[in-house]
Amino acid sequence: MKLFAFTLMQTPDSSINQIENRLAAALRKTYKEDASVKLSSYREYTVIEAAGNRTRFSTKQQIDALYQLAAETAADWVIQDVEEKRIRQLIIDEFHYGKEEDIRDILSYLKPELSEDNPEQQEMRTRRKLKVSQQLFSLLKDCSDLNLDGFMRFRFNDYMQELREIVEYAVDEFLMDRQYKEFISLLQYFVYIQEAKIPFAHLIHKGGNEFELLNDHMEAIDTSDTNATLTMELLEKDVNFEDLIVSTLISVSPQLIYIHTREPDLQIIQTISQIFENRVELCEYCGLCHNLDRFAVSDYNKS
Repeated sequence: MKLFAFTLMQTPDSSINQIENRLAAALRKTYKEDASVKLSSYREYTVIEAAGNRTRFSTKQQIDALYQLAAETAADWVIQDVEEKRIRQLIIDEFHYGKEEDIRDILSYLKPELSEDNPEQQEMRTRRKLKVSQQLFSLLKDCSDLNLDGFMRFRFNDYMQELREIVEYAVDEFLMDRQYKEFISLLQYFVYIQEAKIPFAHLIHKGGNEFELLNDHMEAIDTSDTNATLTMELLEKDVNFEDLIVSTLISVSPQLIYIHTREPDLQIIQTISQIFENRVELCEYCGLCHNLDRFAVSDYNKS
């Protein structure tokens, strides 16, 4: 007895075998020898047909339970095996990125979004799977022969829109990161061609967004362009404090910059290290660093 059939266009990858294996395993686990899957390949398409014992599937409740299992299994296949391929195609077709390097970079921003290890994203994946399985179940009840490619192309509007939003986020991150790298490269070149104006400077990170720039005598450096003491709160001032610190350091142009911090992984610290490269030394262990959160710089100078 024929139970249902899924039709898919022939593809060069293994996605057809993946859904066949998933369906076969699910039917075998639930119905033992009473249901099986057969795959028939033609020139342009493949049909995956499920057949079973007529007596085992004689009532509406039994058929509905079978369709529910088939819908959930196919939804698993869509989310686990096909989703990344759909996302890749969206990147190419709708966001017009054709270079493999660009596609890989954009996909790298989606790893947390698609990861099963991320509880929040796992919840979103489960919700997407539920949407797909509900639509498939509804369609199977109306017609037990489904063209899965047509279903995914024309009936997955909500699901595909969610994927578009995910890709749009990744593309935005990709573009911002590219612009950041280009900006860093430009500043690196500017620093490279600029002659040093002073032997070295100390950049004191007091915590949060509070910094102070000192010379080799531990005195505040005065410049005509910016204040030497760089203290500001991002939420209270309409200014990018990272830009101000970087522009001040470029203006002062030390041959060597000692950065005293307890947070070497802070973004601004990383940015300065990238721009000034081998002209930066991180210090976390001197007396000044050790007492950053207990003494002011003036207290340190007196000791």
